Amino acid sequence: MQPGVYQYLNNRPDLINFIRQNPKWYRKITRDPGVLPNMEEEAKYFFGKTASQKMERMTNQLQMVQMLMQMAQAMKE
Repeated sequence: MQPGVYQYLNNRPDLINFIRQNPKWYRKITRDPGVLPNMEEEAKYFFGKTASQKMERMTNQLQMVQMLMQMAQAMKE
């Protein structure tokens, strides 16, 4: 692996963790360091850090709070 790529990965523990869980990316990066941005995008998706995934989690949490509030209101009555 090229020293610059190795240094970049050492500064990003999330990417190191992703590579350990998906060793095919280690082989791809070793052969062609230009695929690093592709790996970062896939790592974001893998760890649920994309904007759409964050919005979905927030929506689910909001629905849960609403359901709990309705339940608490129903118990009062």
